[in-house]
Amino acid sequence: ALPAAVVADRQSLGRGRRGARWWQPPGSLAASIVIGCGGSGPQPAWSLACGVALAETLRLLEPAAEALVRWPNDVEVQGRKLAGILVETVGTGRAIFGVGVNTTGSAVEAPEALRRRLTTLPDISGRPLPRQRLLAAFVPRLLDLLEAMTADPAVLVTRYRPLCSLEGTFVTVHGAAGGRSGLCRGIAADGALLLDTPSGRLHVTSASLTALGDVWRGDAPR
Repeated sequence: ALPAAVVADRQSLGRGRRGARWWQPPGSLAASIVIGCGGSGPQPAWSLACGVALAETLRLLEPAAEALVRWPNDVEVQGRKLAGILVETVGTGRAIFGVGVNTTGSAVEAPEALRRRLTTLPDISGRPLPRQRLLAAFVPRLLDLLEAMTADPAVLVTRYRPLCSLEGTFVTVHGAAGGRSGLCRGIAADGALLLDTPSGRLHVTSASLTALGDVWRGDAPR
């Protein structure tokens, strides 16, 4: 019966978006939540909804973790990755929300190339978070948000806005057509990233990002 959740005691191999490398401390939350999706394919907004529900849950259970959502599928604390999300469909009418959260361990245990890019809950608060407790609070929140979005897609925009890690930041998006830079203005209801560029507002549905902070590289926007 759906929804259903599968939790791994140990993750020996992780697959991220666009084949990105993923590492996770032993005993952390690595789960796949299977949800009925009425036969529709993956929607860009689903990953963001998952990130919003997860960030809200983390803030509720561990106030020291001021979690933010980095478009399109990461949860960060102080600019370091705490959780990753990958949404896919399998068969007909089923979506799998893959979630990995560093609820245990420390970033110093990670491969050297990743240490400065990630964090863990013990690094943030000094204590681990039981994965069962996190999952029990997160899944109902995710299901409620997805249901609310069915009735009103703009709900996602409202919930995402205070959690957007890139809001007001200049970023460069790298896609098939090359790179474009602009000022992040949040998201649209369909999950697209909104960038104000010198040539107008850009809706980005799929791309990799480079955050530029407060520095504009190229012509200043008008």
